[in-house]
Amino acid sequence: MSTALTVTADRMKFLRLALASDAVVTGGNGLVYLAFAGPVSDLLGPGAGLLRGIGAFLLVYGVAVGLLATRRAISPAATRAVIALNIVWTLASVAVVVTGAADLTTIGAIWTIAQALVVGAFAELQIVGLRKTRNN
Repeated sequence: MSTALTVTADRMKFLRLALASDAVVTGGNGLVYLAFAGPVSDLLGPGAGLLRGIGAFLLVYGVAVGLLATRRAISPAATRAVIALNIVWTLASVAVVVTGAADLTTIGAIWTIAQALVVGAFAELQIVGLRKTRNN
């Protein structure tokens, strides 16, 4: 491996880890919503159909983010899109709790805020990782 390629790989290591972690958590959450929509609905509040739709989205999104993380050179534009979607998800999650739009149980509201914090943290880690690819 050449020195230039080593430096580039080192700069992408943090971003790759941030994206891969996001992919695993998001995809796993999607699988749970799909496989256990009924019991999760009873626990969190939203209907099983809504949870299946969210689960399908999360699974597809997790796979897409995972594929991005495996690219030899990670696209800055695609990374910015992931960051933007994570920020939108975070804000939308808070809005759902505040407005009562999803008929969440108390546990559902706590879960929604907790996952919003996790998704927001992924966005922040991805921002830091993207900056690291341009610095040094």
